Amino acid sequence: MSTATLTGLLDYLYGTLTPSNMRWVGEHLIERATKEEHTPKPYTMDEINAMLDVAEEDIAAGRTIPDEEVWRRYDERCVREEKGEHELIGVL
Repeated sequence: MSTATLTGLLDYLYGTLTPSNMRWVGEHLIERATKEEHTPKPYTMDEINAMLDVAEEDIAAGRTIPDEEVWRRYDERCVREEKGEHELIGVL
């Protein structure tokens, strides 16, 4: 998840959750993140290279969203949020 998406989600939560609810969410996120079973393992160079190969194939085949389109969608979402039309899912 991108920094912009996380920032938007955080802004949304600040505007909708009570402080005690935010604390509850934070505590549960920390608890989940610190469990051993949820600790991500580092990728090997072979795995990284394989992911890069897939990404390059997607780019060559046109299965990507251009940067300009991503920013246009983000700007539209910001305008909707300013009007009070919050959405939690489908950020970009």
